[in-house]
Amino acid sequence: MNSLTLTASAIRKSFIAVAASSVALSGFALADDAVEGNTAEEKVERIQVTGSRIKRADMETSSPVSVIDASAIIASGATSIDDVLQKMTASGGAMTNAAVNNGSGGNARVNLRGLGSNRTLVLVNGRRMIASGTGAASSVDLNTIPVSMIQRVEVLKDGASAIYGTDAIAGVVNVILKRDFEGFEMNVQTGMSGQGDADETSIDFTVGNTFDKGNVVINAQYTKRGEASQADRDFSNCPIAETGDAGDKSLYCGGSSYAQGGHIWGDRNHGIVGTGEDGAYAIGDSGYYGHYVAGDDGKPKYEYLDPNKTEADLSGRGGEYHDFTNEDKYNYSKDSYLSTPMERLNLSFSGTYELSDSIMFFSEAMYSKRWSDQQMAPQPIWNSTAWAYDSSWMNKELVGLVQEGEKLDYGRRVVESGTRNFSQVVDTVRVVVGLEGEFDNGWTWDASYNKGKNDSVDTLANLHNLGSINDAVLDKSFDPFTQSSWEGDSIAPYIYTEINSGGSELDIAAATLSGEIFELPAGIVGFAAGYEFRKESAHFTPDSLTSQGLANDPRVEATAGSFDVNEAYAEIAIPLLSDLPLAQQVDLSAAIRYFDYSTFGSDNTWKLGLTWRMTDDLMLRGGLSTAFRAPTVSELYGGKSPSFDQIKHPATEQTQAEVTVGGNPDLTPEEADITTLGLVYSPSFVEGLSFTVDYYDIEISNTITAVDSNYIANQCLDASGNKINTDTALCQSSNIEIDGTGRISFDNGLQNIGQTNAAGYDINVAYVFEGLGLDWKAGLDTSILDKYVEFDQDGVAVDYRGYITGGSGAYAKLKTNFNLSATGDSWSATYEARYIDGMDSFACQDDPSDCYAPTVDSIVYHDLSATYDVTDTVRLSGGVNNILDEDAPYYSGNNDSNTDPYTYDVLGRYFFVRASVKF
Repeated sequence: MNSLTLTASAIRKSFIAVAASSVALSGFALADDAVEGNTAEEKVERIQVTGSRIKRADMETSSPVSVIDASAIIASGATSIDDVLQKMTASGGAMTNAAVNNGSGGNARVNLRGLGSNRTLVLVNGRRMIASGTGAASSVDLNTIPVSMIQRVEVLKDGASAIYGTDAIAGVVNVILKRDFEGFEMNVQTGMSGQGDADETSIDFTVGNTFDKGNVVINAQYTKRGEASQADRDFSNCPIAETGDAGDKSLYCGGSSYAQGGHIWGDRNHGIVGTGEDGAYAIGDSGYYGHYVAGDDGKPKYEYLDPNKTEADLSGRGGEYHDFTNEDKYNYSKDSYLSTPMERLNLSFSGTYELSDSIMFFSEAMYSKRWSDQQMAPQPIWNSTAWAYDSSWMNKELVGLVQEGEKLDYGRRVVESGTRNFSQVVDTVRVVVGLEGEFDNGWTWDASYNKGKNDSVDTLANLHNLGSINDAVLDKSFDPFTQSSWEGDSIAPYIYTEINSGGSELDIAAATLSGEIFELPAGIVGFAAGYEFRKESAHFTPDSLTSQGLANDPRVEATAGSFDVNEAYAEIAIPLLSDLPLAQQVDLSAAIRYFDYSTFGSDNTWKLGLTWRMTDDLMLRGGLSTAFRAPTVSELYGGKSPSFDQIKHPATEQTQAEVTVGGNPDLTPEEADITTLGLVYSPSFVEGLSFTVDYYDIEISNTITAVDSNYIANQCLDASGNKINTDTALCQSSNIEIDGTGRISFDNGLQNIGQTNAAGYDINVAYVFEGLGLDWKAGLDTSILDKYVEFDQDGVAVDYRGYITGGSGAYAKLKTNFNLSATGDSWSATYEARYIDGMDSFACQDDPSDCYAPTVDSIVYHDLSATYDVTDTVRLSGGVNNILDEDAPYYSGNNDSNTDPYTYDVLGRYFFVRASVKF
């Protein structure tokens, strides 16, 4: 058949393209793109490609698929697959990794298109992976997947809900593990930064055996990663703050106003009795420091009686109270990790056994255990209710500095108790068993059961029970204004370790059937159908003190819930035209999926795709689809809890807001309309060259999200801290407040609000050639972001394209990865470069002149690696990442470490070596 001519040549040429670029750090080979010569007689095995359930004789579908093979992972020095996936140009936004110290929980995620890790579906061997990590996890922790067991990773950069169900909006990451491995392999790798920290060592072995009726593969990997401190890098050793007027900003080493020795804020309204409605202050009300007069708008306005006689703003640093200055702010960076430590054990098993000539039993098992830690500065504490000064028993040093009976706000960095130490222990198990077979007519089938379970315990040491401290203050048994009260035996009864637990479970029973229905003049019609039952449950149990609201932070509520879903799907591939001018092969694919959730009911999603091979050199492709993402257990039933988010607001010098987040049982699914268009060109006059261009447009409605915290703060409070825009749904639902210490607090729970629109282009060039007696492979991957807009519940558009944020990562307009490798008889070398375009700070968009660094320049990282085969069984390899030792850039409104650890390399130059034995 002529169709076999095309598909056979397509396979060969596409694998050439894979080889050309998959050795890259970011692994960017497109496994779908080109044709060469006619070999109609060649027999071609049919395979299943990510994005389709139909087994095909080629890897070319209407959706773009990138392939990262094991050699790309080795060349990168990665010991976890997130190190590779997060450096793909198609990745963006917030990507949790080892450099995220504040709030990461030791997890590692992938985030395609910057649309969120919960909109990227992660599969292992084509089957859904258990949501894993800490708490009521709702996405996959990539630490659970053993990198040494990976054969390749297929990344589908298109929506695929009609094929796989929920979550497949931005794309699909399908990790293919070794299944037919035979022999023994052991690898030992170690590395460290140029500063001598962040050391990492990994050892793994894989053993496999093939016998008459099957195969068994066993793998074990142990990884240990050391820490690096923010104090050991010039760009992060203190929290940089900005001062000065707009257009004349300067930098200084700032910090937290919750400082060592304590910080006292007096009450400017001391002695004033409000005579207005409900006790509000009215014109004419007067007290010790000031009074209320008529403002320009006729409303009460505070005015000091004597500008030189104002309420106290005191620091206790050094043991004596004095006026608080910037010098008294606490440098919390010196106590915080720049890169977080972790230990990880991964055990894997894969096996097959032929029960008969046409039926095979298969099984997979994975177990991972993770020990991870983060460290932050000693706990900042504050009194939620002001304490009245009473000199009869409180520190008499304050006499004359504050007034008797004056209500004092108080904050302190409790350095006497030590740093806050976070730790997690996470156990994840996944077991798959099933049968697969083939009928006499060539149709194939499989039935499987997929069980996953994730359990976690996370602790936080050196916290303080401020509820009990407050009671002690009211009982006059604890003087918060005396330094010795916070030391030794006096504070010890109030120190505790928070212990939280969580977990998730996944049960899937699935069956599929695929085969060829009949033959049309243009080729054979392929078909696949299946059924899936899935149940997911999750829980999170906070520490007892935290759940009662007795700790310093607001109360944290428990999370618990489950849901189940029944799904049926069908897919068909129809050859429309063949062997015609400008239509050598035209194929139409269609898929539909019906789902019925216990939480919100039933619906369906569909997909249409078209591939049009015009000539041997040129193929066009495109797709239209709908996709959905069902709300997860944590989104539906998540208890309210505090989050401390980065903000930049003129009403306060504090850079964090206290944000209350939580679930919403009334959430409904997100819905997406997705369009892709592309071309694949492999010029026959340049052997080994191919390139692809793909356009995507993703429109997500009914988005499940919380609004950007910095956006809420600046939309709902003016520069004086007064509430504004109170008639909008955004500010009404936020319940925003600012207290006497300058701490801004508000609610920002999950809602089905607005929509998210993203669009852009992916460009890939791969070239394989020979020269100078060597085999060369070159690859260039580029992603261009054309649009990224979110709409809040008031319909206000928030444009993220070209911006870098304080907590949501970066959305560069252009990202490019280039790789070039040369291979000799017993050695190979690879050079890689990653380019990230310059961006504007999201926090400075309203007034760039009010920021010292409203933009961040573009950056290029250069990496170099090499391998040498000592013998047929021993290979040595090594490399240097970030050869030029580029520092992470500073920008106003940054995330952590004065930069964005989601986006930039924070460690600097990094060395690694590896030894491998295989026989």
